[in-house]
Amino acid sequence: MFAIELGAPFLFFAPRRIRFFGCAALVGLQTLILLTGNYTFFNFLAIALCLLLLDDFVLQKFAPQKISGCFNPKKNVSRWRWPCAVTIPLAAVVLAISLFQMISMFGVRSYLLQPAAELDGWFGPQRTVNSYGLFAVMTTTRNEIIVEGSNDGVNWLPYDFKYKPGDVNRRPGFIEPFQTRLDWQMWFAALGNYQQNPWFGNFCKQLLQGSPDVLALLEKNPFPGRPPRFIRAEFYKYHFTTAAERRATGAWWKRELVGEYLPPVSLHE
Repeated sequence: MFAIELGAPFLFFAPRRIRFFGCAALVGLQTLILLTGNYTFFNFLAIALCLLLLDDFVLQKFAPQKISGCFNPKKNVSRWRWPCAVTIPLAAVVLAISLFQMISMFGVRSYLLQPAAELDGWFGPQRTVNSYGLFAVMTTTRNEIIVEGSNDGVNWLPYDFKYKPGDVNRRPGFIEPFQTRLDWQMWFAALGNYQQNPWFGNFCKQLLQGSPDVLALLEKNPFPGRPPRFIRAEFYKYHFTTAAERRATGAWWKRELVGEYLPPVSLHE
């Protein structure tokens, strides 16, 4: 992984055959990650970018016959080019914003960067130049929020989500290339508290109201007849079981209760 991610990008600027080797190395790595992880569509995006490293002569070998007729590397066609008066200022702006974002990631603050900061502010809403921040720091534990409902405040039944860990006996599944928004947000919510995630309170309110749209996002509704009177959320720490534990118990996960995430609430609270 380190050899490919740190070395292969430099091969992109090499001659043709070496560039193809760098492309194959990165596509191979992304394919292995795709087969062994749940990174939704991120790996497909990386592979799609690698296709730009191939030329028409290579692409026409894999394209359908109708499309391959569009590739003609031997034919020299004059093309209209963007004037330098447009491309040079545009490249300067993109370079300035990119360098500013990279320097800012290291915590550098200086009045000399103010012009680039203003450019970044102007172009920010257009999402044309973005910093790379996908899991710069990975968590080493699996914190999970278990949402439960009750009618008497004594007996509690859990709501099962479609993909995230809940029932310790359920085998983890593959979700890619789909992005499961609710389950994804539940993972982020577990990194903080419910005060930092206002949407979570509204989510629980919708469960108390029995919202069909919200319930459709879940795997199982333990209260099919009418919504519960109370909702609470417990905070657990999940770990994978060992092979011996799985054979003995059939469980894929083991968990320990850390504490309360959301105290019992009702529609009147």
